[in-house]
Amino acid sequence: MSRRLLTIAGALLLLVCGASAEAPSPEAMSAARKLVVTLKIADQYRALLPQLLLKLRPVIAQDRPEIERDYDAMTAPGSEIYTPALTSMIDQVAALYAQSFTIDELRRIEAFYAEPAGMKFLEKSGALAQAGVQIGQDVSLKAADELKQRLVEALRQKGHKL
Repeated sequence: MSRRLLTIAGALLLLVCGASAEAPSPEAMSAARKLVVTLKIADQYRALLPQLLLKLRPVIAQDRPEIERDYDAMTAPGSEIYTPALTSMIDQVAALYAQSFTIDELRRIEAFYAEPAGMKFLEKSGALAQAGVQIGQDVSLKAADELKQRLVEALRQKGHKL
């Protein structure tokens, strides 16, 4: 789930910070939308919406059971309340991709992720990213300890008392 959140947050951050003023061509948008579907970005975003709505529930319902019941019915999975946000997210991410890559690149990226190796990469990328972060933290801690020892020894050799 954290890979999904990072993917969406990164895409939206890039959209806000680096979007070009020029609108992508319809052909570029079509290729980008196809990539967004292949990457299952809408599914990732759809998975985050219930968490958002759950956080909004106490704020809106204010511990009033009658409001909570109606709120739950209005925000049930598959409800229309998700549609505008989902459509906007898909359009914005597709525009980001269309502005960031050529039509040929979009098609080649989509083709890769549509193949078994690309699908396997998508399936495993969350776990791999988490493992990579852990490896980075472990190596950094070990390197920091080793560097500290070497620096302390070097400073002691120069006559410093540590």
